[in-house]
Amino acid sequence: MDPANYYRLPWTLNDNVLSWLEPTKKCNIYCEGCYSTNEHDSHKTLDQVRSDMDVFTAKRKMDSMSIAGGDPLTHPQIVDIVRMIRDEYNLKPVVNTNGHAMTPEFLHDLRMAGLHGVTFHIDSGQGRPNWKNRDELELCALRLHFAEMVQREGGLSCAFNMTVYRDTAKHVPRLVRWAQEHIDIVHSMVFILFRTARSREFTYHAGPKEVAMDEVIYYDQEKNPAPMTTPELIALIREQEPDFDAAAYLGGTKDPSSFKWTLVGRVGTPGKDGRVHGYVGKRFMELIQTGHHFFAGRYLAYSDPRLLSQGKAMLAGFAPVDAGVRRAAKDWVKTVARHPGRVVQALHFQSIAFIQPIDHMADGEANMCDGCPDMTVHDGQLVWSCRLDELKRHGTFLSCRPRAAEAH
Repeated sequence: MDPANYYRLPWTLNDNVLSWLEPTKKCNIYCEGCYSTNEHDSHKTLDQVRSDMDVFTAKRKMDSMSIAGGDPLTHPQIVDIVRMIRDEYNLKPVVNTNGHAMTPEFLHDLRMAGLHGVTFHIDSGQGRPNWKNRDELELCALRLHFAEMVQREGGLSCAFNMTVYRDTAKHVPRLVRWAQEHIDIVHSMVFILFRTARSREFTYHAGPKEVAMDEVIYYDQEKNPAPMTTPELIALIREQEPDFDAAAYLGGTKDPSSFKWTLVGRVGTPGKDGRVHGYVGKRFMELIQTGHHFFAGRYLAYSDPRLLSQGKAMLAGFAPVDAGVRRAAKDWVKTVARHPGRVVQALHFQSIAFIQPIDHMADGEANMCDGCPDMTVHDGQLVWSCRLDELKRHGTFLSCRPRAAEAH
């Protein structure tokens, strides 16, 4: 993958699509790939949440607020937090949850408070009651359960996150296909590559003090000897879907050519007999992001789900300016020519995202996401949410030193 072929997303530290609020660190299940500690007595008060929100709005322009943790559904005032974000700050509240505590009644209360969408994190690395020892494909039944619950409630965005381990990467192409089969009710799929410490290559330090590996919250290299990359995972998908391609990406703070956040957009129809007509290109993503910023004053995250079913209008509007949309439009016309009855079938837009975690340069410098959306608040400052626990545990971000250099 050549970065020149993709739109470099314009998100920055103070002008972004979303931010990451953690009203609690408490969680109700164990996730193998989690980089957050489970703190049972960690619920923030509404005043503390409001204080965090004031920091966000003072330092950062955004469209949506991811409410995470921990699991935010464990917070006894989560409905009030959603209402606060919508009514007091005019942002789209999106709950990031494992779904274990979600019920139709709970979902209804959240929507009535102003919820914009739900992102469910489901993968085989979770110690989920009644779903243990299920592989990623078997867990699609649980994903569908939640997608249909969101559909019945209506008016909400529905997304799924999955941590990808090296031994589960083989299932990703099938999950991409599953998402297409439910493109009408699954609006987004996000694949988060598993993150590990690199103790074979580096020592870890909090300031001048070396930190023992059992004090580092991330799994070590036994689980993931060689770090996975987004291009590697996309190449695996292309073995089954040769046309699969991205439209936009975020580079790294130290390596701007790395694919830290990668966005795919596609248009298609649901069902096992449905199909993906094509993938949008970089001009589409550029116009969507810059156009929304021009008219609304902020970059776009989590489109209204009603707009995502207007695929035919999207093809007509963007085909003149985007090569990927033109190819999708031609494929749709050919399909309708063969099956005229499909002219009345709705076309749906679906996004697929890949998030590549922290990696390290040869000198130990951390290559972070440049313009990361998932910034959170700690002691009144914006910090990377994926490294929040380093600050909480050690009072500083950990640094790495190459073992080879120390040996000399």
